[in-house]
Amino acid sequence: MLRKDQNEVLSRVGAGTPMGELFRRFWLPAVTAEQVGAPDSAPVRLRILGEDLVGFRDTKGRVGIVRAYCSHRLAPLFYGRNEQCGIRCPYHGWKFDVAGNCLETPNVPAGAPDIRKNVGITAYPTHEAGGVVWVYMGPKDKRPVFRALEYTQVPEGQYFSASWLQRTNWSQGMEGEIDSSHISWLHKDFDSQGEQARHPVLAGGVSGTGNEYTGDGAPVLELRETPSGFTYGARRDLNGQYLWRVTQWVAPMFSLIPRAPGAFVWGGGRAWVPIDDNHTTVFTFGYRVDRPFTAEEIQVYESGALFPPRMRPGVYRLPDGYVIDTYLPQANQENDYQIDRQLQRTGNYSGIWGIHDQDRSLAENSKSIGQSDAGIIDRTLEHLVSSDRPVATARRTLLRMAEELQAGIEPACVSEGSGFAVRAISQICAIPRFDDFLARYGDEARYQHPARPK
Repeated sequence: MLRKDQNEVLSRVGAGTPMGELFRRFWLPAVTAEQVGAPDSAPVRLRILGEDLVGFRDTKGRVGIVRAYCSHRLAPLFYGRNEQCGIRCPYHGWKFDVAGNCLETPNVPAGAPDIRKNVGITAYPTHEAGGVVWVYMGPKDKRPVFRALEYTQVPEGQYFSASWLQRTNWSQGMEGEIDSSHISWLHKDFDSQGEQARHPVLAGGVSGTGNEYTGDGAPVLELRETPSGFTYGARRDLNGQYLWRVTQWVAPMFSLIPRAPGAFVWGGGRAWVPIDDNHTTVFTFGYRVDRPFTAEEIQVYESGALFPPRMRPGVYRLPDGYVIDTYLPQANQENDYQIDRQLQRTGNYSGIWGIHDQDRSLAENSKSIGQSDAGIIDRTLEHLVSSDRPVATARRTLLRMAEELQAGIEPACVSEGSGFAVRAISQICAIPRFDDFLARYGDEARYQHPARPK
């Protein structure tokens, strides 16, 4: 368990908080390219790390992420006109570019002092890769080079990305993602007679071989820390051999989850970006290294059976009244995640359809601190066991990094490019020790993307 003060540090992400400042040292997924659309499309309302922002793609295709309000009378720029390389406030016509510079103040009389250089708005650097617009919200002099996960390096057509709203603190979702033991229970399916258990996640989902991995619901976990986080292996007994699933966690909140056992051909993972202390934007991605996705594979992704959940684009009003544009899961708290008690008896362990909906049903309803902090779990009441070592290690690492940053020590992993050059793998073999497994298969858990032709 965590002490109350530690839980506060881990959970709070507003400007000036230790964890909020740590997040601001990293490039973060901000919005999907699909949401900002084509040049001069409608702006998108965002909140990231407690800051109200607007994203827009200008006439030249550049994406800006800027403060949500005009510097004149604080009118919301979401209602503005995205035109001619800038967003124009509809109230009095002030116009701002993607860098936050004020381009025009048309209600200022001719001959009056030019105030434009003094009335710009906050704007953050962006980088577009892998179907996502990334943002850096930290100090200008600490801005790191964009470090690429492998999925941002594969050609168009070989990756898939999406995002949606989760009504929890960012850490609550992230911790579920690096918990390998729960998949033997929460995500367990039954056959048509309800007799034999199978685990679609262990079998790799849509990329699986059709094999059914049964039995061992208490994997042995071994973990090795890395400059950018950690890698851990979950070993399950399997008919005289072992099923190893190797998960990667990259600070501050990236996770890579293995697919079907065998040679690496595709991967995937998620990022958990804080909206505020009680809400999170979940970004998911999948990618292939061998070929483009087929239409059937994309259809399975979009169906909600695996990732992402079934959802629709929409707006969500946060408790303080600010509205964000997001994707809303169709299974939610208001309809009990469409739980089917008969399905729970005969079809799957949870009675909820879709892996992420299963995860979210528990994350969004775990014991929280209080009504005003409904998304923050009360970790002082927990009792962790050995299979929770990845969760405990992630917490310890983040708290240490936040404490060091407060003392003026920048996170070394921000500039450690190799920390992002990792893969999640899965293999069936007769190797019982993790170090021996890594000696045999460790090279498959790393990637070196070939240089692109000039």
